[in-house]
Amino acid sequence: MAACDLDGDGIPDRINIPKVGVAVLILKGTSVLCGKRKSKVGYDQWALPGGHLEFGETFEECACREVEEETGLLIQNVRLVTVSNTIMLHDLRPVHYVTVFMKADMADPEAQPEVLEPNACDGWNWMDWPNIPEPIFKPLEDLINSNYDPFV
Repeated sequence: MAACDLDGDGIPDRINIPKVGVAVLILKGTSVLCGKRKSKVGYDQWALPGGHLEFGETFEECACREVEEETGLLIQNVRLVTVSNTIMLHDLRPVHYVTVFMKADMADPEAQPEVLEPNACDGWNWMDWPNIPEPIFKPLEDLINSNYDPFV
């Protein structure tokens, strides 16, 4: 496994280690909130709101922080749903993500998502589950293919 000191702290950083992402299922009727990614990994693919787990953060804290940062929505009743283990290609190199899927309720059911990180997302849309249009970000695709039903 490759290691080098990328940040100059004297501790080798492992390059080929899995990253931990937290993705949040926010439901409205029979739809889930999805956005079109503009990030390098998964560019132009539909995904749930979410992001990387920060050091010392709980899954619930990460879900609340990421949803608010990306959409402006406040969420509550945040709970663990499942976890996926996904390896996908990015620039012809494998990228390994462990994605923690959370489900949450909107604190204000009438609130509307906003694009607060335009460099990361083209826009938020309510999409009927599991009929998310192609292309779908691989971790979300894996969740759909597992026959997970967020409405149960």
